[in-house]
Amino acid sequence: MGNKCDCVQVIQTRKIGPTRRSVSGVYAFRGKTAIQFESTLERDFLIRKEFSLCVLNIVPQPVQIPFVGNNGREYTYTPDFLVYYHPGKYASYGECPKPLLVEVKPRSDWKQHWREWLSKWKAAYRYANEKGWEFHIHDESRIRDQALANIRFLERYKRMQFPSEESSWVIENIRQMGSTPFNYILARHFSGIYRVESIAHIWHLLATRQLDCDITRPLNDFTELWIPPYE
Repeated sequence: MGNKCDCVQVIQTRKIGPTRRSVSGVYAFRGKTAIQFESTLERDFLIRKEFSLCVLNIVPQPVQIPFVGNNGREYTYTPDFLVYYHPGKYASYGECPKPLLVEVKPRSDWKQHWREWLSKWKAAYRYANEKGWEFHIHDESRIRDQALANIRFLERYKRMQFPSEESSWVIENIRQMGSTPFNYILARHFSGIYRVESIAHIWHLLATRQLDCDITRPLNDFTELWIPPYE
């Protein structure tokens, strides 16, 4: 069985072509890697994973897995993504998650077809286990959640520009405190007449991953902020 943080690179095994059923395209993962997707749900999965500093890389259409269908015939199944995690982002090597083999599927689809798809998903589970990976099915409940809503909210602040001296001042003070709520930083570092710009500045630091928080909880004045430990 492979190591949990085994990052031997798998390459894309199947090219994605145009589809009539959904929206396909290419997502610029962290502005560097072009990752193909076949639906808006797959695109949202990539957006959500991109925000996580623990994610090292994502490979689309990574492996072809043979399986026997319910009719006894042989087929090949290609999961949607393989997610690699960065071992350097964890306190100890043993804490690093296993690479994650993922099928992105709308809930309505898998609920309707789960019996006919079960054999290929079982094959994927066995294949992932042999590789030292995990296999999960992600539907809307695991993708279009509070975290994605927060990430979408922060997108508007990502490309804004602010004085680097002010950013460094905020970051260093939060570093010294360990963590602090949003409203405390706003009151301590920015004057009232620039409140709107100041709020945008703090969200910008979070959007550009210079600050971190529990992205699974609603963003508000009481959001606890800290410096990524591996920043």
